[in-house]
Amino acid sequence: MTAVDQARAGRRRPERQPPNGRQPVLPGSGATDYARYMRTDVLLALQRPEHVLVHRDELLFQVVHQVHELWLRLASRESTAAAARIAGGDVAGAVDLLGRTSRIIELVTDGLGLLAALAPRDFAVIRTVLGNGSGVDSPGWRAVGEAGRELAGAFDAILFSHGVDVLDIYRTSDNALFDLARALLDLDERISVWGHRHHLLVVRIIGGGAVATQGMPVDAFATLPARRLFPRLWQAGIDLTVAEPDGRGGRR
Repeated sequence: MTAVDQARAGRRRPERQPPNGRQPVLPGSGATDYARYMRTDVLLALQRPEHVLVHRDELLFQVVHQVHELWLRLASRESTAAAARIAGGDVAGAVDLLGRTSRIIELVTDGLGLLAALAPRDFAVIRTVLGNGSGVDSPGWRAVGEAGRELAGAFDAILFSHGVDVLDIYRTSDNALFDLARALLDLDERISVWGHRHHLLVVRIIGGGAVATQGMPVDAFATLPARRLFPRLWQAGIDLTVAEPDGRGGRR
């Protein structure tokens, strides 16, 4: 070690000690129990290291998508739990969980705004290391779709058990089933808004007439917002409007 190296070593800060001198008691790696419980060492090692990045914004691209997958994991879990509560007759509990899920989807949608910072020329560089990777293969969104089908089945079953249909609960909007229908529509709407924002983002970065990874035309993303998890609920609004006379939103 040279004299310069020795001098630099002498100026190095000592390694940070746990707050108040408390040593971690949880099993695992990490200097603190926070690091061990949250598994931050593992979490922060999941991104591509700096020396292999092809563009500085590649980290932004990867972190945004990884965070989305974590949120979507929670969203699908809460949606599945809401379906189970509906099946068990706990409608109010299901409405609470659906509200949480809708807020999660809003967070995911807001996160897309960070990717708007990517210029087309920058993404063109990042795209070279994506292989056949595509958002259509997102395990998070697939799980949300599966949970949506569970919710639709549970909703149909509880309507059947009460001997009512969607128009019945829409006409008497002061009941728990109406609150449930509204919570389901809220979730469906949030997912549609995400689809619209995602389509605009892809058009902004890649271009509307381009082809995305896996050969999917960018314009095909425009159809995603129109897909519904609960089409019966959307159709019921139309049916009620057509069926109701007297100037109450329908025929006159």
